[in-house]
Amino acid sequence: MIFRRDVAGQTAARRAAPDVRLGLRENWKQFSLLMLTNAFVGGMVGIERTVVPLMGSEVFHIASTTLITSFIVSFGVVKAFANLVSGQLADSWGRKRVLVAGWLVGLPVPFMLMAAPDWGWVIAANVLLGLSQGFTWSMAVVMKIDLVGPKGRGLAVGLNEFAGYLAVGATAFLTGVLASHYGLRPVPLYVGVAYAVIGTALSILLVRDTGGHVHAEARAASPVEASLGFREVFARTTFRDRNLFAASQAGLVNNLNDGMSWGIFPLFFTSLGLGIERIGILKAVYPVVWGGLQVVTGPLSDRWGRKGLIVAGMWVQAAGLALTAWGGRYVWWFAGSVLLGIGTALVYPSLIAAVSDASQPAWRARSLSVYRFWRDLGYALGALLAGLIADRFGFESAILAVAVATFMSGATVAVVMREAPPAVCGRGSAGGRGLDGLHVP
Repeated sequence: MIFRRDVAGQTAARRAAPDVRLGLRENWKQFSLLMLTNAFVGGMVGIERTVVPLMGSEVFHIASTTLITSFIVSFGVVKAFANLVSGQLADSWGRKRVLVAGWLVGLPVPFMLMAAPDWGWVIAANVLLGLSQGFTWSMAVVMKIDLVGPKGRGLAVGLNEFAGYLAVGATAFLTGVLASHYGLRPVPLYVGVAYAVIGTALSILLVRDTGGHVHAEARAASPVEASLGFREVFARTTFRDRNLFAASQAGLVNNLNDGMSWGIFPLFFTSLGLGIERIGILKAVYPVVWGGLQVVTGPLSDRWGRKGLIVAGMWVQAAGLALTAWGGRYVWWFAGSVLLGIGTALVYPSLIAAVSDASQPAWRARSLSVYRFWRDLGYALGALLAGLIADRFGFESAILAVAVATFMSGATVAVVMREAPPAVCGRGSAGGRGLDGLHVP
């Protein structure tokens, strides 16, 4: 069994580091390093948020919205399947090895975008980017959850997503400014070269594997649960467990609207006469608000529970999308982006924490990988469906269709999901201590 083989392989690591403790305070150095690393992971996506859709229309003169958004489809499909195998690889190879492999795969991406002679190169670059993101972002969040233990899952996820998506937004803004002064390439893509090199170096030289922390938490878990195979984990996360199903469908729809906004918004705003710099601002506001607020919403989900924040977040996102479609003025588009960011901030850490609540330590990495498979498949579905609807009915119809789907997903969570007990998600006096500060001799 993969988990037991991995635990056996961690014996040497535990001997080298006999005092393994769970908790943010006990592991703040590695936690902070992983936050920094994930900022560079997010920045690699940020270089594409403003620049690449406009490259399709202005550099390669592609008229079809569906064809332009095809780079997001390739990214989303590959990232989804990379997520799916990342948990299995993490249990068999170790977390750090998967993280480093992801960075090595992503190194060529900015160079390919700079040199691309046709749109096929852009799609190929996003295949590599999807594979890289599936490994690096998955390991960043799994390793943070490993470090903090049950008490601080929401906080750990919130801080992870804060670092990643704040970098997405900041980079979208920066590349928009650079593109408005120097053109769509190559200058804005130099930022991606710096991110790739620094992220790879940090992961190889400074990040440590968290296998010993998984073993520490697993000692308190049921030995029966540790024997679950991947097929059973996939089935539980996809449909057999009501909480995991609710989280998986909400994650898919959440990234469906993100994939739509990634591909459609720059083209929509350009068609209404906005310049690249102002589009860059709108593209930056959404992930900056999303990233910044997760420092609050992550720990809030530990105190208030996951379900209410998820439902509210999906409905706020739907309102933001409707406002963007119907607003007609820059101030309303800005407000719509803010609402989209607020809603996503409520949803994102709460969903990952909810999946962690419903999973046992022995198969949590695999359950998270299945959840992230369905969630990031939403990128591909959102870009493809929005492109097809936009080509036939216009950009406004595509945005509104996704708004309706987002609202219905929130309603599904309201009906299906059951709130985790306080002791599971860190609420209450007993649950508040959890395994935080646990000493493993």
